[in-house]
Amino acid sequence: MKRALSISCLWICLLVLSSSVIMGQDNHLDITPTPQSLVQKNGHFTLNSKTSFAIGKTQRADLKKVAAYFQSKILYSTGYNLNIKNSGSSNTISLQIDKSLKIGNEGYQLTVTPKKVIVKAKTPQGVFYGMQSVMQLLPPQIESETIIDNVAWEIPCVEIKDEPAYGYRGMMLDVCRHFHDVEFVKKQLDIMAMFKMNYFHWHLTDDHLWTIEIKKYPRLAEVGSVRRNADGSIHRGFYTQEQIKEVVAYAAERYITVIPEVELPGHALAALTAYPEYSCTGGPFELRNKWGVEDNVYCAGNDKTFEFLQDILEEVIPLFPGKFFHIGGDECPKVRWNECPKCQKRIKDENLKDAHELQSYFIHRIEKIILAHGKSMIGWDEILEGGLAPSATVMSWRGEEGGIAAASMGHDVIMTPSKWMYIDHGQGAVETEPIAIRFGLPLEKTYSYDPKSPKIPENLRHHVLGAQCNMWTEYAVTPEYTEYLLYPRMLALAELDWTPKEKKDYNSFTRRLDNQLIRLDMHHINYHIPMPEGPMADRIAYTENTTLTFHNSRNYPMVYTTDGSDPQTSSTKYEKPLYFNKDVTVKIATMLPSGKLSPVRSIKVVHEKLMPATEKSTQPGIELRRTEGNLYFVKDLDGAHWSVPKIVKDFEFKPDIEDKGAYCYTGYFEVPADGIYYFSSEMDELRIDGKVIISNDGKLIRHSRTRNSIALQKGKHAFQLLMINNNIGGYLRTWNNKGFILAPEGNELELPKPEKLTH
Repeated sequence: MKRALSISCLWICLLVLSSSVIMGQDNHLDITPTPQSLVQKNGHFTLNSKTSFAIGKTQRADLKKVAAYFQSKILYSTGYNLNIKNSGSSNTISLQIDKSLKIGNEGYQLTVTPKKVIVKAKTPQGVFYGMQSVMQLLPPQIESETIIDNVAWEIPCVEIKDEPAYGYRGMMLDVCRHFHDVEFVKKQLDIMAMFKMNYFHWHLTDDHLWTIEIKKYPRLAEVGSVRRNADGSIHRGFYTQEQIKEVVAYAAERYITVIPEVELPGHALAALTAYPEYSCTGGPFELRNKWGVEDNVYCAGNDKTFEFLQDILEEVIPLFPGKFFHIGGDECPKVRWNECPKCQKRIKDENLKDAHELQSYFIHRIEKIILAHGKSMIGWDEILEGGLAPSATVMSWRGEEGGIAAASMGHDVIMTPSKWMYIDHGQGAVETEPIAIRFGLPLEKTYSYDPKSPKIPENLRHHVLGAQCNMWTEYAVTPEYTEYLLYPRMLALAELDWTPKEKKDYNSFTRRLDNQLIRLDMHHINYHIPMPEGPMADRIAYTENTTLTFHNSRNYPMVYTTDGSDPQTSSTKYEKPLYFNKDVTVKIATMLPSGKLSPVRSIKVVHEKLMPATEKSTQPGIELRRTEGNLYFVKDLDGAHWSVPKIVKDFEFKPDIEDKGAYCYTGYFEVPADGIYYFSSEMDELRIDGKVIISNDGKLIRHSRTRNSIALQKGKHAFQLLMINNNIGGYLRTWNNKGFILAPEGNELELPKPEKLTH
């Protein structure tokens, strides 16, 4: 932590030195989300120690809170403690409520002249958003937590009229796969407020953790908040009710409504581990330490289950004063219900068709509890199964179809389709990015999403409340990596929810983003910077020479070194493909306009002779051996007793998920010509001609991220591939793609064809 703080201090110093340049280089304004109407005028207003807030003679308490909020922020960065007064003729920031304005309740009008800043709105919330735009017109260092000198605190003269396109602008944070503490949550609320987002969806319960204190059922926190991982480590965390109140109040000060999610009837294993009597089987259970969907769910045939859930809801609901309460409702397997006598009796007694209608029955009963407390229910789109509850709002996540179906039934919808809105997906090339559940969601794709999709009939689009980005944390094991996935895509969500579609412009957004990233630096946010992409691996073999070509997803400049040192802003700028005919290590990083660098990509360029092919006579198929035992690492296979080999045609063999053993494939594959070949595998170890080419030993691996290249002679080459059926980081090796993939240099990786596999 001390090292991180020292780096942050150095970074602030660099920003201070460059602040006048930052403001002078670009006359464009950097407000994000971009306003509906903005006219820039000549001149600027200068913020100084004599500037004051004027909030009117009535001294409205709500306006005084808004003024005090920004008074505090300005004090941190400038050292100016602005007075809050009734009025002022000049050098004032005037905050005004005007009910006659022809804008929505969250809209505002902003006028900046050389003498005065005037923010008008119909509500204090609108004034708050107007002040966020004022802050974004100031240099980005206004967001600093410490005083920065030698900055001209100037606000360009403008006329702005602005209001959001959608009333729901949300972000969901999952704290059940990996827990995040109160300070982390508050930090994200600060950033949401900066960009005018207004709903924080807090995913509090699941199969993997129960994270909210329930006083009537203390074992939910005592037992349900402690997960024992497969490697022996323990992950834990829950919030006391006092901490929940603290976060809700903190959010309210920023005009953010917190929506709790208590999952039911599925995703309930953490609760059932603590109280197994509310399951279909009676347990015993353990918190799920692998990702995926759990078969054990709440028993729908037991009335005491509903009493249990009602007790929980009656403790949770009062903690959250907002309108909405989220009950989950997604991914509820029907296996236990179909086997459970109580659930089958419920189906018969209630004249239900099947277990899908039993889910609808379950949701309807919970809805009555929520309605009795004056709340409106939200659920994922599976709550459509068997008939939708009358008052429900649907979050459409599996695509847009659930939202369209709900809207056609007259229900409001929040669009959060995973293709665009699941920002736990990787945002760059698989070989350059950390582990993620999926890849293929760059910033531009998130930004391109239209909540009122063309797929939704025009007469139903008024049911679309807005869009929400979802941050699931199976692979976001640290706060830093959670932020890396969140940002800057959350800013894209903020703009697509606020700015009318016809005014959205991705090129403008990314230009403004350069300024906003400096603001994120002031809050110590670990955001994603596009990595240098191009080479398929981080070890490049060559026989005579090779050329490396780089690019990145936002066309930023890149700098590199070949002397083993990490690149700096002053390092050689990448301008054309790099040619090499000797061994070297290339270190390259993307550089933002501010001078900040991405993580360094290090690539070893290595001369190799062609590995000779075998002349052995071989037969079709490859050998598969198995050994038993509770194994985890490759070293655990020392002295293993392997079974008699079984001949299989390829890598399609699917071992049982619960099998604790290991598998070894051996044989030969054939390459068509001399050359450099790229390899990857999601298994534990791959040897080619006796040499370890891929090692994933003890690593969480998905998506063939580990890659290598080697020089091979035309013909057959021996391989040995090890797969240990272990659970690393919640992901089972058996869920991975089997085998290895390869390709000649410049081609897409693919599995070797069965006819090229022999033994």
